Amino acid sequence: MPALEDMLNTCKRAIDKAIAMGAGEAEAYMLDKEIITIRLARSRIVEAKGIRDRGLALRVVKDKSISGVSTSLIDDKSIEKVAKYAISSAGMMHAKDEWQGLPTRYIPKDMLEKGYDPAVEALSVDDSVRIAYTMLESATARADAVDSLSVSGALHVVKEHVCIANSNGLELSDKATYIVGNVNADLEQDSSSVYEKRVSGVGFRAARMLNSFSADAIGREAAEMAMNSKGASKAEEGEYSIIFEPYALGELLSFVFAYNFNAKAYQDGRSCFHGRMNERIAVDGFSLADEPRREDALGSKVFDDEGVETYNKYVVEDGVFKGIIYDTFYSSKDDAKSTGNAVRAGYPVGRGLVALPYPSFHNIVVKEGNYSMDEMIKDTRRGLIVSRLWYTYPVNPEQGDFSCTARSGVFEVSNGSIIGARRMVRIIDNLKRLMLNISAIGKESRQILQWHATPCITPSIRVDRVRITPL
Repeated sequence: MPALEDMLNTCKRAIDKAIAMGAGEAEAYMLDKEIITIRLARSRIVEAKGIRDRGLALRVVKDKSISGVSTSLIDDKSIEKVAKYAISSAGMMHAKDEWQGLPTRYIPKDMLEKGYDPAVEALSVDDSVRIAYTMLESATARADAVDSLSVSGALHVVKEHVCIANSNGLELSDKATYIVGNVNADLEQDSSSVYEKRVSGVGFRAARMLNSFSADAIGREAAEMAMNSKGASKAEEGEYSIIFEPYALGELLSFVFAYNFNAKAYQDGRSCFHGRMNERIAVDGFSLADEPRREDALGSKVFDDEGVETYNKYVVEDGVFKGIIYDTFYSSKDDAKSTGNAVRAGYPVGRGLVALPYPSFHNIVVKEGNYSMDEMIKDTRRGLIVSRLWYTYPVNPEQGDFSCTARSGVFEVSNGSIIGARRMVRIIDNLKRLMLNISAIGKESRQILQWHATPCITPSIRVDRVRITPL
């Protein structure tokens, strides 16, 4: 990968060109990202590939009109062309009268100790295949001889270098590593019904440092969940206390919770908590935070994707709505300061080549409570443990309504004991109601990353009076 100094010089050339061509302000963002992907299907490795994503994004401000253009070509001719396009595009935009300017110069006082690992950067495709094979083997080794366990999934190894500079003298660079693995284990059963025929399990692990990553745990968890789901029967429709395990709760956090604390959604009046700042919106003891300074967490960084210093912050503290997250653009609209939450998200994790950043969480964190999983189950009269959700989406965002389907690892609890596995169920609920019906918060957190989603760190939680419909 290129030297960060060379990337920074490229950014400065782009800024100088844009200013010379008439921009009032300019920001250049350069990303060099290598992604190794190993895919599993039908209990074998089916693909091993490496991709290089390299390019430059230029944001210009001209008479308070803002535009952004990106390119994968970074020679002088291409930089000149990008600057020309960006300025021309800005001329067609409405002026943002509230705009207060790009971030000013910032010099980091510290860096993450566990955000970059030379051992991850050194991993080759062959090394990654061996890690993926461990994920696969640890799943298949746990299947009974009479069972047909089909394993699928993926391993992603990501290495990235990024530079950000602007016409206010800001010059920043960073490098990061990530390793993310997931396994789905599908178990076929004898049945004429498509819903009874297959049960499944999921395993997931992610880290920034190689020595924090357990390939064996991924396959083991997926296989054990599938094996424990054998003989799953149909649940009865009705109200239950739902214990959302971390992988399931991470889906809700990313696709339902996070939107409501985003400055854009809030300013547009689309947050279901709009106008309720400093009011109680959840039970006492429930706290939701953004923690970009957490070590070894997937979304952690000391400066955001436009160069503003990050810091840990609550959006909900002990049940009270404390604030929303801003980037520079949306903070200008409220005459406020950026909270360091400008994001240019990339797939499968880390940063992406995005011309205009937007406000988002870095790491969505649910603060831990006092319950162990055993205590949570023992304290449940009629409930379901839900290990995995899918098809999770807001139905009516302004009111907080959402829908999701519990796909894997659904187990019924009766009077403090697990009495059996259950097939898929649909949950249609309301976020405002859900947050006021949390009855237990676990004390053991897991790091979760759903597909195209924001990283989460969360324990299990139990929510009472949730209505389910069996599928």
